[in-house]
Amino acid sequence: MSGNRMFYKVLGNTGLHVSVLSYGFWATYGIKDRLSGERGIEKAKELMKIARDNGINCFDHAEAYGVPNGEAERIFGIALSQLMEEDKSLWRRSELIITTKIYWGGEGVNEKGLSRKHINEGLENSLKRLQLDYVDLIFCHRPDPLTPTSTVVRAMTEVVRKGKATAWGTSEWSAQQITEAFWIAKSEGLEPPQIEQPQYNMLHRDRFEREYYPLFKSPYSIGTTIWSPLRSGFLTGKYNDGIPEGSRASVDMYDWLRDELERRTANGEVNIVKELTKYAKSELECSTAQLALAWCLKNPNVSTILLGATNSDQMIENIGSIEVAKKLTDSHMEEIDKILGNSPEKWWGPGGDGPAGRILDSI
Repeated sequence: MSGNRMFYKVLGNTGLHVSVLSYGFWATYGIKDRLSGERGIEKAKELMKIARDNGINCFDHAEAYGVPNGEAERIFGIALSQLMEEDKSLWRRSELIITTKIYWGGEGVNEKGLSRKHINEGLENSLKRLQLDYVDLIFCHRPDPLTPTSTVVRAMTEVVRKGKATAWGTSEWSAQQITEAFWIAKSEGLEPPQIEQPQYNMLHRDRFEREYYPLFKSPYSIGTTIWSPLRSGFLTGKYNDGIPEGSRASVDMYDWLRDELERRTANGEVNIVKELTKYAKSELECSTAQLALAWCLKNPNVSTILLGATNSDQMIENIGSIEVAKKLTDSHMEEIDKILGNSPEKWWGPGGDGPAGRILDSI
């Protein structure tokens, strides 16, 4: 066990205690020539052990992760099964929060979207790959313009009441879409969405801090599992001087990321990251990545941050962000805001309201 003490939050209205850092399998496992097959299983076990030894209890998945779709879930399922045999105490199912997301299941016309058919079939396939009887959280990976919200709410209610998931949520839904689903559920005695999984980081703030603000208050008390806290590695500083070998942007299937990096360089974002790198080193004696993660941790409406580490050094470094978050003062946050120059109106204030803002141990 490292010296990094883990903290936990109550996840929305679910009653679940989630570690403020979680481990996500997107863009890491099941990718050709990277972390696939036996190599992927061994690497998953190595990093999952580090995560669990440091108090991380949440592991995030989706039916779309890996090549072919679901390969990352398959790798996790095998790794988890082996770890449970090796250490039954540390890997008790009752202590773990395991998620999946449904939307992109395959190439067929009925193998994607949020129809009741695909929600049921997609989840069953995910459970087989994960080697589980149920997931703790199931997300609608994106809003489906072709399926009525009422149909989605009924399908998700069915999944939860059958015991295939303990709660359901959304990912990248608008505040309007989430509130629509919530009130359909409330008015018809169905299960409401309780969690949103949005992108949130230093360079992508407006939706989370402004549009979603009412969702963090009662009666919604939405919990959050934020993705891309490091902006696909951009906020680590490793792209400050171009694309290094072995990074995600150097992999063929991530040509979209290379295009993004060119855009970010052109619009001056790379200069912002360079300033953050200097600030992290001089003021807090930490890495750029640790500063970016610690900054997210300071927002009381962030329930947990999904880490995407691909090696043990990254995982240990990322977990160290908890110690950096303890050091961050209001003065630090104001200075960082000046560097970023993108602060929306501060609606979220100094603390959360309701269960979404309850912290078992304050950071």
